[in-house]
Amino acid sequence: MPNQVDMTVNLAGMVMKNPVCVASGTYGFGREYGQFYDLSEIGGICAKGLTLHRREGNPAPRIAETPMGILNSVGLQNPGVDAFIDHELPYLRQFDVKVIANISGNTPEEYGIMCEKLTQAGVDMIEVNISCPNVKAGGLAYGTRPELAAEVTREAKAHAGHVPVMVKLSPNVTDITEIARAVADAGADALSLINTLRGMRIDVNTNRPVLKMNTGGLSGPAVLPVAVRMVWEVAQAVSLPILGMGGVSKGEDAAQLMLAGATAVAVGTAMFADPFAPIAVRDGLADIARRKGLAAVSQLTGAVQPW
Repeated sequence: MPNQVDMTVNLAGMVMKNPVCVASGTYGFGREYGQFYDLSEIGGICAKGLTLHRREGNPAPRIAETPMGILNSVGLQNPGVDAFIDHELPYLRQFDVKVIANISGNTPEEYGIMCEKLTQAGVDMIEVNISCPNVKAGGLAYGTRPELAAEVTREAKAHAGHVPVMVKLSPNVTDITEIARAVADAGADALSLINTLRGMRIDVNTNRPVLKMNTGGLSGPAVLPVAVRMVWEVAQAVSLPILGMGGVSKGEDAAQLMLAGATAVAVGTAMFADPFAPIAVRDGLADIARRKGLAAVSQLTGAVQPW
């Protein structure tokens, strides 16, 4: 049994020192978490979702707890892609960590403009969000219709140059493999899934929804089984590398996603309760690989043995 497990993984040509990323929208641009530990400890940072211009986001209340997670309708509050490049990217570049920029647009052209800017700025990967369930302007439509998902993917690829493009898939569809095939055929380099599930809570005392926007995206432990199932389905449908996410809070959760077919994993909601969750997931993965006698954590990917 090896004493030292090789933790490196290759996600569409982007080599990470370990397979643990942090999910977009849960880590800001790293500054707050950087007060707890060296950001170089994790494999990659999916920065907060960016739009072409600054967005104030949705009105409050826009976050609500659920028994097994949270609902959010933050609405992509962000400083805009130019402000990220000028002020946040230089901060992240101080650390030995891969920087993944997450983008959302109202039109395919906006995605193209942002890809061009971010490629010139030198990010390591671009995550194209076609599946934000809490933004009214087109976000959900792109992620639920194959032809629109393909159109955005082609536009992103045409302007991303040498930077790999990873498309983030929505679970709010009848058949996620249909969308996966469409973006794979359109040239995507990798896929990330799942985004949040659309959910709702109602205050029985006021008869009003808990969130101002009525519905929001459900994340946290409750969605892990859905994420595992969808990663498994997509891994069988396309040959692209997958960044798996949804309900990961410990090594065993991440291992399930990797066994289902993910090359790497992202931790999100768990960090709101425990900022050190990504470190714990990384160490937990290493322990699992060691117990299994694996030389490399990458050997977990796709190793599920269905009945």
